[in-house]
Amino acid sequence: MDLYLIIVIVLFVLAVSDLVVGVSNDAVNFLNSAIGSRVAPRHIILIIASLGILVGTTFSSGIMEVARKGIFNPEMFLFSDIMVVFLAVMITDVLLLDLFNTFSLPTSTTVSIVFELLGASVAVASIKVIQLDGGIDQMIAFINTSKALAIISGILLSVVISFTVGALIQYLIRLLFTFNYSKKLKVFGGLWGGFALSFILYFILVKGAKGSSFLNAEQSKWILDHSFQIISISFVTFGIIFQFLAMFTKVNIFKPIVLVGTFALALAFAANDLVNFIGVPLAGFSSYLIAQASADPSSLLMEALREPVTTETVLLLAAGIIMVVTLWFSKKAQSVTKTEVNLGRQFEGFERFESSLLSRVIVRMGLSLGDGIKKMLPQSLLKMINRRMDKSKYFEEKSKDGEVPSFDLLRASVNLMVASVLISFATSLKLPLSTTYVTFMVAMGTSFSDKSWGRESAVYRINGVLTVIGGWFFTAFMAFTASALFATAIYFGGMIVTAIMLGIAAYIIFRTHILHKLRSAEEDENEKSLAEEDKTGEDAIIKCVTKTQKYLDAVGKTVANSFDGLAAGDRDKLKKTKKEAKKIRKLADSITSNIFKTIQILEEHEINENHRFGKIIASIQEISNNVTSLVGRSFGHIDNNHNKPVKEQLTELFEIEKLLSQQIDVTITSLSIDKEFNSEKIEESIKELKKSLKKFDKNQFSRIKKKATSTRSSMLFISLLGDAENISEQINTLAIMCNDTTKPLIKDGVKEKPDVKKA
Repeated sequence: MDLYLIIVIVLFVLAVSDLVVGVSNDAVNFLNSAIGSRVAPRHIILIIASLGILVGTTFSSGIMEVARKGIFNPEMFLFSDIMVVFLAVMITDVLLLDLFNTFSLPTSTTVSIVFELLGASVAVASIKVIQLDGGIDQMIAFINTSKALAIISGILLSVVISFTVGALIQYLIRLLFTFNYSKKLKVFGGLWGGFALSFILYFILVKGAKGSSFLNAEQSKWILDHSFQIISISFVTFGIIFQFLAMFTKVNIFKPIVLVGTFALALAFAANDLVNFIGVPLAGFSSYLIAQASADPSSLLMEALREPVTTETVLLLAAGIIMVVTLWFSKKAQSVTKTEVNLGRQFEGFERFESSLLSRVIVRMGLSLGDGIKKMLPQSLLKMINRRMDKSKYFEEKSKDGEVPSFDLLRASVNLMVASVLISFATSLKLPLSTTYVTFMVAMGTSFSDKSWGRESAVYRINGVLTVIGGWFFTAFMAFTASALFATAIYFGGMIVTAIMLGIAAYIIFRTHILHKLRSAEEDENEKSLAEEDKTGEDAIIKCVTKTQKYLDAVGKTVANSFDGLAAGDRDKLKKTKKEAKKIRKLADSITSNIFKTIQILEEHEINENHRFGKIIASIQEISNNVTSLVGRSFGHIDNNHNKPVKEQLTELFEIEKLLSQQIDVTITSLSIDKEFNSEKIEESIKELKKSLKKFDKNQFSRIKKKATSTRSSMLFISLLGDAENISEQINTLAIMCNDTTKPLIKDGVKEKPDVKKA
């Protein structure tokens, strides 16, 4: 039994880790609306969410049975088998949720735990049935198949219903209030406030009644039976209070709605999802105690797990405290929340997701459908709708920390109200809706109705939504498959295999932590550069110049890495260089965005025909295109297992890279605000590069004539020379245009610039 005590201890250690990674993923469910709308300073939002979590943990005692008997039939499993299942589930859950957190993608912890339990129990059941020469019907007896089917249907229901209802309600509410909603608060504020808050409070009662240790079954039934009366009285009471506040005070009535809604969803998260993190370890501990009391633990079937269980309040509160600490300090929780907030952002900015074929098709279909509907509606109605849905009237003041909210408080209140109504309704009908899926899809539906997905950003954001939804189905598949494999390995390998797997899991979590840190730093830098506002045109120009210098430095390094990888035939290095080329493209877009902001800041009289901002943008984009082409050709050549270029070709390519690097260094120095533009040195470096290009071009055709190189190698070499020449020419154009455009606009003293090479 000492061996199984060690397993129980391991389960509880994994439970703590699971609480951390689980909260990091699920925090987005209840923080999205409050943080996106910046309803209050972050510490106030976290305090309210923390209180919701602590209260919610005391309501979760009744749902701990899911891990004991919800997915499998415990009377079919021996004690040793059940411990294998629980251990495999916890290892899989920690790794899977940490993987999603690393890539800042929200997923359902409920779906993950259900399919992990299903995968591990199916694996162990299969082994037992095979050992007994049984059939498929015997294996089904081990599993509660109806629960898994209910979860899958819950995914589909959550996605479709939540998006549709969220979009429809937001559209109607926005038509009522418009984007300049402050004027309409005195008319409709009490009505909407009473409606929203009454449903949110009813949601708290429904979720609390479901598993509370403070309410007995009769009291819980009374709440469900008198739902209409509770909502009606709440609606009238809160409606009068909010109407009074809207008419006679300057209180923004949306703020208490959003804060109470945040508390409600945090409570629901703790009440519903705590079982996903500690349910399995507690079930393992119960199994251990049952086995200890048995005379023959080795042949003990775990029918006792079917008995009702009440979890100690101290354990629940301890888990709640761990969740609260994670909520305050987890960087991954912040990055997952940021993903959902940015997908619903009202304004343009850094887009984390690229476009895809499917997202482009969906956008085209949406535009065609929209055009068709417009033709069917009367012009007078269209004019009225366009007037009330005019986004130009949208204006949100900066919060105290100087940040602009991603969306307004009206949308935040709709997010919370609709999510509360849907989850409450599903709970009363015992429908399996996922909290994560409901809150995410409602947020996406409301952002869609608010025209946040404009033509400039729709393909990127829709692809982001598709990525998240695809991740949900991937969760189910991976949870089932991985836990089944882990259970099989533990069943046959015992503690030695378990120890190895725990070591590998710890290493993977350590590596993903480093990866997440690097990804977050890169995204933060991109977002910061777009979010920063410059007070003067001079500040904006200096920033553009500095970023252009960094951009050119990155171009030089990427070209060098590409030629190094090609020479070594190193596919992995070239693959990394492709990622560097992608970063260069994003940096080019960021500089372009900064240039647009600079033009907006500059006074009309400060700009004349000599200021060729358009030419600067064109050169920056062309450099990016040619770097992408150069790296792509090099990678494609090695990826297709072609021979490396011959020695003479490589020597010439490295000579081109050296000359291009010299040109870049001279250009970076000349662009500095405090340095004179050294046109002679730039022209000299270009002249030397062009001379070499002509010479190497001639050399290559001599090799072709002598059949000294293959056709593929010749095509690659000529294309690389062409890309390098284009990069050189565009850098020269960029240098001249920057000198003619930026330096004349710098009117006052020179500011000290950072060392680009070190930056």
